[in-house]
Amino acid sequence: MADKTPDRTGSASRPAGAHAPKGSGSFGLLKKIAGVLAIGVLVLALVGAIAGLVFYNRTSLPDPNKEFTTNTTFLYYNDGETKLGSFAVQNRQSLSYSQMPQSIKDAVVAAENRDFWNDRGISPTGIFRSAWAIARGGEVQGGSTITQQYIKVLYLSQDRTMARKLRELALAVKMGKEMPKEEILQGYLNTIYFGRGAYGIQAASKSYFNTDAKNLTVPQAAVLASVLNNPSIYDPSAAKGNKDRLLERYRYVLSGMLEAGKITQQQHDQWAKALPTFPDIPLNQRWVGTNGYLLKMVQNELMAKGFTQGQIEGGGLTITTTFDKKLQDRATEVGSYYKKLVGQNGDGGAAKLHPAIASVKVGSGEVLAIYGGEDYIKNTRNWATTDRPSASTFKAYATVAGLRNGMSLRTQLKGSTYRPRGDSVIVRNEQGHQYGPVTLRKALADSINTAFVDMTEQIDNGPQEVIKAANDAGVPKGEGWDPNGRVALGMAEVSPLENAGGFATFANEGRHVPNHVVAEVKDAQGKVIYSADTEGEQNIEQDIAADVVSGLRSVVDGGTGARVANMGFQVAGKTGTNGITREGRNIINSAWFVATSPQISTSVMFVAGDDGNASLDNYRRPGDAAFFGGTYPAMVWRDFMKTAMEGQEWKSFPEPANVNLGKERTGEVYVPPATPTAQPSSSATQEPEASQPTSSQPQPSDEQQPSEQPADDATESSPAPTEQPTQPETTQPPTEQEPTEQPTQPETSQPPPQTTEAAPPPTSDGDAGNQPPPATTQAPVPPPTNQVTQQAPGRSAEAGGGAGQGAAGKGQDGGGNG
Repeated sequence: MADKTPDRTGSASRPAGAHAPKGSGSFGLLKKIAGVLAIGVLVLALVGAIAGLVFYNRTSLPDPNKEFTTNTTFLYYNDGETKLGSFAVQNRQSLSYSQMPQSIKDAVVAAENRDFWNDRGISPTGIFRSAWAIARGGEVQGGSTITQQYIKVLYLSQDRTMARKLRELALAVKMGKEMPKEEILQGYLNTIYFGRGAYGIQAASKSYFNTDAKNLTVPQAAVLASVLNNPSIYDPSAAKGNKDRLLERYRYVLSGMLEAGKITQQQHDQWAKALPTFPDIPLNQRWVGTNGYLLKMVQNELMAKGFTQGQIEGGGLTITTTFDKKLQDRATEVGSYYKKLVGQNGDGGAAKLHPAIASVKVGSGEVLAIYGGEDYIKNTRNWATTDRPSASTFKAYATVAGLRNGMSLRTQLKGSTYRPRGDSVIVRNEQGHQYGPVTLRKALADSINTAFVDMTEQIDNGPQEVIKAANDAGVPKGEGWDPNGRVALGMAEVSPLENAGGFATFANEGRHVPNHVVAEVKDAQGKVIYSADTEGEQNIEQDIAADVVSGLRSVVDGGTGARVANMGFQVAGKTGTNGITREGRNIINSAWFVATSPQISTSVMFVAGDDGNASLDNYRRPGDAAFFGGTYPAMVWRDFMKTAMEGQEWKSFPEPANVNLGKERTGEVYVPPATPTAQPSSSATQEPEASQPTSSQPQPSDEQQPSEQPADDATESSPAPTEQPTQPETTQPPTEQEPTEQPTQPETSQPPPQTTEAAPPPTSDGDAGNQPPPATTQAPVPPPTNQVTQQAPGRSAEAGGGAGQGAAGKGQDGGGNG
């Protein structure tokens, strides 16, 4: 049989002798390859489409970058209306869509994306350009739409990766599809950078035209829409030539608005002639000058209360501070004036001299004003909050300890040189002055060192009791608070603000309210989220506080603080002059005057040197032996408080309670009354003091302390002069005269008659025992708003300068008289 096996070569299908077409085998192979490639491309396209779809679906709109959702926090003075400053991560105030004027919406669309209302976030041609750019390793092209620009700024990092580029493209499409156009435009206008540190349209309106966004005119809106494209080349203040480029871009924007039917041809022609007027905009001075110190105090206090830095700087908070604009301005004026005036006494000028002022409202703890330096940018140290030796101002707190431990203001104490038990060093008064037995009232009034060391020695655990009294008044422990027998003399370091608060506790009948600079905080929605607690605690017994105030009034009425007597309101205060021995030389390194009215407590400190521990002696008033607390510090206090007390209702301190009167030296321990109320009693002039020996008192033979207190220091008017006088206060050498203790202003609940102030009678200064004649010149002082002529007392108010220890009268680092 014939073989039935098929011809595997396929020749049976061709006629005998026929040949295959030339190249037919190659063609078939190509067709097969083409088919495979087509299938491959389709598969890849399908895979790519599926991958793209998966990538798109898995790409969700994330939370925006945190810094682009922040809002500026604004601070106000205590009136809640006068702006103090601001905190910001970025200078921004977000607006709702309805709050944005139509002019800026139309102008930005005309400038950046004329198809905005119709596109899908990115145009088809934009998609092609972006895909081609990505394939070549480049950036997504042009933020050609508002949506793309918004995405790039709001959500993405600056990473130059393919993943980021693809994600940006997907997000733009997704946002265009899922978010309303109005929401996109609102976010864009609240986010985009306009230059000048301004993010968002509200900040930009303020930065360029000093107006709110709602008030923008069409030309102003067209300018801002032009600038945002590239602030570095369009901001007219950024570089020379920018104004011409801005005008060209501005006209392009107006043309787009005309094309969209948003403005008329007549408006276009009129506005296109020139750019609108740019007002003068003050530069951001947030931390410059004295305001920087206030802002830092607010920031520190809020963080201590639990606010985060993010909340403070970017939470859009409204902070009402306790600072009083009028008093803050006056504190700055007076502090700056005396820095220049006193600085001219020293060889190095005013640069190394640091006056500080801190003023607190009695009863609420509100810090009304501080002066801690000239410029926060140049020196961030705030001298009003810097601890330095408190000197004899600390004797006020020691008086609390004495009254708590069986003493009264009439208790007899040692007023002359003696050696405390178990102490190898004798305690002296300045220049070795001998007073003989003195009462606690006189010791406080004349700042007698020996008496306070004696008092501390008589009290069980005396040093600890003195420290506790200061703490109870609101003064925290710091450097130099060692519990030794001389703690009352003031090596304990205290800041001016703390000292002002401590004396405010006395004026508040012993109730301590912590100092604070923040009154209230509202969140971005206007809800109150923090209010300061002004309740306080009754840390010092009311009757003891009343007697301490009575003693401190004696300081002013007839002691070392006599410079501020007869000011038209009651004053209770204390001077302080701290003397130490450094490198074998006696120097004064801090000088104070701290005093309170019934309404306002103010503390003044002078220190010198980069660290505030240098000698003040070069800055002393001509004719004085040292830099006394009763001179320049008291003068600063007086000139500031004249303004601070303007318009205040008359108030008087409680009458003295005469704690332990008649029970002195009986060993009885003080027990506060069950109901602590100030007990009315006779006034200071009626209270009999133990007689002070005069002829029998030892007198210094060859140590004459020049008077600290000049006569007739000023006739004042407001405001402070701009040119500093070259001749400060001077005195003539004093003549020796033994004074008597005699307060000039009895304690009373009635206001004193409004008369020209007269000099009080001669009084003891506790250290010098000298009385000056009238001064030959007047002191230049910054005049207050009220015309007041104040004559100096006829007696030295203070001769500070040391702990009263050692052969030179100052000796060891133990505080000071005055």
